[in-house]
Amino acid sequence: MTELVRFLVEGVVRHPEAVVVNAREGDASVLIELEVDPSDLARVNGPDGATLRAIRQVLSASAGQRKAILELVQPGTDVADALSEESETDER
Repeated sequence: MTELVRFLVEGVVRHPEAVVVNAREGDASVLIELEVDPSDLARVNGPDGATLRAIRQVLSASAGQRKAILELVQPGTDVADALSEESETDER
């Protein structure tokens, strides 16, 4: 699935060499973190998030029974760590 995301995103951005795709797989889902050059963020989001939504739909269709989650992250951040920190804060 990471190859599919990379293929779709590299066709949209101006700096395809800066595209980084990481996957964290679980039993029923896969979290895919997408990092792009800061100047390409608007291109990946598209008007009102339409481009990113379309990429998520293609990814979801290709995932089969598993749930695919695509998150656009800022360089140097980790979505899984941020999510776990949020849940720890909510529990307090």
